[in-house]
Amino acid sequence: MENHIKALILGHASSLFGQEIEEQMIQFQVTRKDVEGDLTLVVFPFVKLLRCTPLEAGQKIGEFIEQQVPEVEKCIVVNGFLNIVFSKNYWLSQLEKVYQTASYGFAPKGSKPTIMVEYSSPNTNKPLHLGHLRNNFLGYSVAEILKADGHEVIKTQVINDRGIHICKSMLAWEKFSPLNEKGERETPQNTGLKGDKLVGKYYVEFDKHLQKEAKELISSWENGDFSSCSDEVKTAFTNFQIAKVDKDEKAIQGIDDKIKELAKNNTSILLEAKEMLVKWEARDPQVYLLWTTMNSWVYDGFESTYTKMGVDFDKLYFESETYLLGKDQVIKGIADGVFFQKADGSVWIDLTADGLDEKLVLRSDGTAVYMTQDIGTAIDRFHDFPSLNGMVYTVGNEQDYHFKVLFLILKKLGYAWAENCFHLSYGMVDLPTGKMKSREGTVVDADDLMDEVIEKAEEMTKERGHIESLSKEERTTLFEQIGLGGLKYYLLKVDPKKRMMFNPEESIDLTGNTGPFIQYAHARISTLLERAGTIDLAAIQTADLIQEEKEIIKLLTQYPQIIHEAASGFSPAIVANYIYDLVKNYNHFYQAVKILSEENAANKNVRLAMSECVRRTVQQSLMLLGVQAPMKM
Repeated sequence: MENHIKALILGHASSLFGQEIEEQMIQFQVTRKDVEGDLTLVVFPFVKLLRCTPLEAGQKIGEFIEQQVPEVEKCIVVNGFLNIVFSKNYWLSQLEKVYQTASYGFAPKGSKPTIMVEYSSPNTNKPLHLGHLRNNFLGYSVAEILKADGHEVIKTQVINDRGIHICKSMLAWEKFSPLNEKGERETPQNTGLKGDKLVGKYYVEFDKHLQKEAKELISSWENGDFSSCSDEVKTAFTNFQIAKVDKDEKAIQGIDDKIKELAKNNTSILLEAKEMLVKWEARDPQVYLLWTTMNSWVYDGFESTYTKMGVDFDKLYFESETYLLGKDQVIKGIADGVFFQKADGSVWIDLTADGLDEKLVLRSDGTAVYMTQDIGTAIDRFHDFPSLNGMVYTVGNEQDYHFKVLFLILKKLGYAWAENCFHLSYGMVDLPTGKMKSREGTVVDADDLMDEVIEKAEEMTKERGHIESLSKEERTTLFEQIGLGGLKYYLLKVDPKKRMMFNPEESIDLTGNTGPFIQYAHARISTLLERAGTIDLAAIQTADLIQEEKEIIKLLTQYPQIIHEAASGFSPAIVANYIYDLVKNYNHFYQAVKILSEENAANKNVRLAMSECVRRTVQQSLMLLGVQAPMKM
């Protein structure tokens, strides 16, 4: 209706204002709740054209709209704003339209360009954790919302299956895994431990030994023993010690951190891991076999976790394959003058003219870095899917700078599609105990957290009762739907850009802006409609329409725009908060009127039709968030 009125004003501008006008002069906004109206037109831009007061301008435009638009009941001028009131029949026709369109709000499939959405992108040296949950739920939901908005979508992940962090777990397993009575080191099969957790255990083990050796190394340096280090290291340590003289506590702490980093880089265990990485890139048979074996353990573990999360992927990429293409691009880029090589053999790109800095793209020993891999992966994807119009990278905001550099490098390499690459930068998830650290083993494991919220959902549901009629299997399914639904909704209702604190107890609460609150509304409406039986649409045009009903129909008609806004902004929070508002309004309506016991057939059928539209919209919206909508709770 907004577009229809805008087109009428533009088409009749000469007779209304004595001249043609620009479209941007016509500004609509949501009508304030404390005044009557369904849509508000800002009158001030027309006052100068009409050479009159805002009241007179509003009255003239209002009379025109009332004459031209039968669906408008009246127009009211309030302080330079024209509030437009639509007729009861208009709202009833809108309800009928929503009711008769099963996929109302969804754009035609494939009506918009193809977009690839990357999410998860785990390292194969540790299990998935709380941060990965927000990442996966966010990426999956964005992909589903883009589909609903008409895009063809390819869901993908790049698996970080190579690099120094992978070698750390491999080396630690070789060095520290105990032998059983059969002379076997620990495996998922002989320990019963999930593969990703077993490998993660040795990533933590590596860090313990690294910290211990670094501490011993610093102690030996402080005692003047540099026998295991080069002259360069001795000089660097000495300079750090001199730099601490007469410094304040904060400055000394910063220098001590640099000393710790110097020590870590010179530990024998880290040097061994670096040597293992070089051997891996050279395809050393023994190292490569260890790598494939341990990675297979992790993949099995990941698959189990993804199944429980309810996320999937259309295409997988592996950095162990794409980094080679990245290295080829770097070598070609040197010849083209995009990159330059330093005396030690390392390769860099100078981005200082673009307001950034110099960035390493290849180490002096010839091994690739993350940037090299990401260059190769991006190019590989556009080779695989020539119809791609853009890529969305779902990665935490700690990597904001990385993606600025990546997209800029791709542009400098001549790839025009780099303009359509977008970093969906999201805030980290905090815990009451502080920031998570994988290498120190202080993360909240994704599997454990999902189990915890399901357990809490079970406790909460049993306390409330109302599940006696469900079988054991149905109860188990319901507990999972509520627990995981609460978890997903809690992580998605917050704007992706914001950092957030996760509270498991709040996530499964049945009151407030939570998943279970919305799921319960869906279940309650489903029960109502089951009891009601057939809905007779033919009777609704003679129905009355109270304000509570009109407000709900308004919200329902906004659904297509909500999906489009969520897709354009890559923000599931827009959908989450929309359905929360819809459910709040419906609950108010549900408490205020009779439905099943309503004697007026037209009014009863309007309320039932509206209830079905709300139920369907809630169910479809939850689906876009990856949340299931129980029929009973």
